[in-house]
Amino acid sequence: MKPSLRTTITAGILLLSCLTGSVLLLRSIDRQRTGATLEEVLYISSPRLLKHLSLGYDGLLADIYWTRVVQYFGDKLDKGAEHYDLLGPLLEITTTLDPHLFVAYEYGSNFLAANGNQPQRAIELVEFGIRNNPNEWRLYYDLGFIYYLDLKDYPKAAEAFLRGSRVPDAHPFLKVLAAQMAERGGDIQTARMIWTTTYQTTKDRDIRGNAAAHLRALQVDEDVTLLEKLVSLYRDKNGHLPQTLSDLEAANLMRGTPVDPVGNPYQLMPNGHVEVREPDDLPFIEKGTPPGYIAPKPKFKPVD
Repeated sequence: MKPSLRTTITAGILLLSCLTGSVLLLRSIDRQRTGATLEEVLYISSPRLLKHLSLGYDGLLADIYWTRVVQYFGDKLDKGAEHYDLLGPLLEITTTLDPHLFVAYEYGSNFLAANGNQPQRAIELVEFGIRNNPNEWRLYYDLGFIYYLDLKDYPKAAEAFLRGSRVPDAHPFLKVLAAQMAERGGDIQTARMIWTTTYQTTKDRDIRGNAAAHLRALQVDEDVTLLEKLVSLYRDKNGHLPQTLSDLEAANLMRGTPVDPVGNPYQLMPNGHVEVREPDDLPFIEKGTPPGYIAPKPKFKPVD
């Protein structure tokens, strides 16, 4: 046997022995000291140092550390802890050892954001995962929901979902989520662009129907906003509200009779607000509904 091969085999056996001993030691500490925490056994906190010490067994060591993540989180959660200080460092070690361990990003980011109250660190974790797994659309999905649920940052959520929608074989619903986030953030033009792209590119009839309904809703919201501005302009000029929308045409403030996307004329109410005639036919509209109106659950007709 060549000396180099003998050295490699010996080093491998020693490494496996050390790893096995480490696992047994951790379990022994957990059993013998019920109050023990990972602060007492996480002796090496540098991910890079651990990667060098692994001697090529990065994946095996990553699995061990992922197990410790789950144990640490579960123990803290069971005890009703408010702080999860080692959660971030443990996940950093795990993903540095194995940048392709998808479960660590998916569940780890949720642990950090939802329970650990560390959404920014969760974002950093997922972005690290995206850099190492750029074609994994589910990571963009996770990132978007951290921005949406934990930070209420709708523009950033829309950006994350839109990034993910461009990944090969990404789920088409990512475009839907991106458009919804853009709407929530008030970016109507971006929302229209995304909904239009979704409508034009997807083959799923339900998703196309959903996109068409949102495009109609965006049109209503814009129409109502413009018409109510014209009503205010008329009032400022004449000292009273117009009685009908035809008065706006007579005052040269607009041309023709404005109709909603399903063909019904808009209605001018006595208080100057503009409403659609049949709000149930226009799901997702934010404006143009009667006071106290509760929209029914949307039902989409197939779009050919």
